[in-house]
Amino acid sequence: MSTPPPYEPGHQLLAGRTAVLTAAAGAGIGGATARRFLEEGARIVVGDAHARRTAETVGALAEEFGAGRVAGTPCDVTDEEQVRALFALAEQLHGGLDIVVNNAGLGGTAELTEMTDEQWAKVIDVTLTGTFRCTRTALRLMKTAGRGGVIVNNASVLGWRAQAGQAHYAAAKAGVMALTRCASVEAAAHGIRVNAVSPSLAMHPHLAKVTSPGLLEELTSREAFGRYAEPWEVANVIVFLASGYSSYLTGEVLSVSDRHA
Repeated sequence: MSTPPPYEPGHQLLAGRTAVLTAAAGAGIGGATARRFLEEGARIVVGDAHARRTAETVGALAEEFGAGRVAGTPCDVTDEEQVRALFALAEQLHGGLDIVVNNAGLGGTAELTEMTDEQWAKVIDVTLTGTFRCTRTALRLMKTAGRGGVIVNNASVLGWRAQAGQAHYAAAKAGVMALTRCASVEAAAHGIRVNAVSPSLAMHPHLAKVTSPGLLEELTSREAFGRYAEPWEVANVIVFLASGYSSYLTGEVLSVSDRHA
C-alpha cells in the first residue's frame, strides 16, 4: 500500500474568482475543495443542507482566510428556492460567479429487489436532479453575464462499473456524467466549460460510518495504489478543472484514480 503524497501548497490558480460549492461544509470532498479553492486564491460561497455545519464551516474558514472571501447559506439541492438563494448570494456579494462545484450527493445500500420507490427517488433527487437544478441555475447566470465560467460536477466510478446494492446511486452518477456531456455542448458557445470528476474511493468520516470495515477493505484492495484517496487529492483535480490549465477541456469525466477496479 502506498502513502499519500505531501499536501501541495496553493499556487493562486483561482485568484480573484468566485466559486459556489454545494455540500461543502463537511469533512469529505466538498469541504476539502472549499479549502483548496481558498488556498488557490478564490472567493467561495458554500451551500450545505446542514445549517449548523454550514455556519460553523463558514465561520472557521472566514477566520482563517478572511471574512470577505467566505460566505455561505443552507442549501438543500432538492429545493429550487434554496438553490436560487445560494446563487443569488454570490451575485449579491461578488457581482456574479465564475466557478460552480456540484458536490451534493446521497448514497445508500439496498438490493434492487428490496429497494423502495422512496429510496430510489431520494437518491436520484439529491444526486442527479440536484446537480441538474444547480447546473441550470449556474448556466442561466453565466450566459447572462457573458464572461464564461466553469462547472465541475462530482460523479463516481460507479457511473461506469457495477456494484451490488448501488443501483440507485450508480444510475444517478451515470446520469451526472451524461448531464455533464450534454450541458457542455450547450454551454460551449458561451465560453462555459462543464466537466466532472469521478472518484473511486475517497475516505471521509461519513463513509466510514455507513460502510462496513470488510467492504472498505475490499474496495481499498481494488484501488490502483492499494489505498483510498484523501479528499484533498480529489479536490486537487477539481482545482485543475476549474483553472485555466484545463482551458480546452469540456464534456470530460476524469477518473480519480481507477475506473476499472
